[in-house]
Amino acid sequence: MNAFKSGWAIAGGVLAVLGLITFLVIGMFVEANNYGVKAEQSIIAAYDDNRNILSTYGKKVAETAQVPAMYRDDLTKVVSASMEGRYGADGSKAAFQWLKEMNIPFDSSLYKQIQQIIESGRNDFQVGQTKLIDQKRAYQTELGKFPRSMFMSILGFPKIDLKKYDIVSDNRTEAAFDTKREEAIQLLPQSKEKNK
Repeated sequence: MNAFKSGWAIAGGVLAVLGLITFLVIGMFVEANNYGVKAEQSIIAAYDDNRNILSTYGKKVAETAQVPAMYRDDLTKVVSASMEGRYGADGSKAAFQWLKEMNIPFDSSLYKQIQQIIESGRNDFQVGQTKLIDQKRAYQTELGKFPRSMFMSILGFPKIDLKKYDIVSDNRTEAAFDTKREEAIQLLPQSKEKNK
């Protein structure tokens, strides 16, 4: 009878240990799945946010850049009306005139505003790109860590194509990384004598 009780106690202990191990393994699968879903959705959201930032700033620049043309057209109308009012539709016919002109000043602050929008937009876009880079780095790090990587691999992660979520770059930057050389940015064209 004692042997029978101790057999049940051992079997019960083994079942409890197996139940605990099963519970832990299931918990690790659940945790790995939840992390993978959260990480991938964060990468997708950061990528979409970058698209939103780039689109919004591009529209702001385009819309603000229209203002100087409108200002120019309005200024032309005002100056023309002022001159016509002063000298008549055919201009002055006098042989000699002593006039002091009062020209309307041109407001160059519009160009400064466009430059500020461009700079601000570029800064916002850079912050968004850095956030995307960091989220991809964190996710790829977890995809390589054991034992989480094993569970995530069994669950089929990554489920998104991470290359699709690369940052946006430009030809000058890509050329610099391909050649391992960066040329100075030329703001003004160089004269031909300097190039000889």
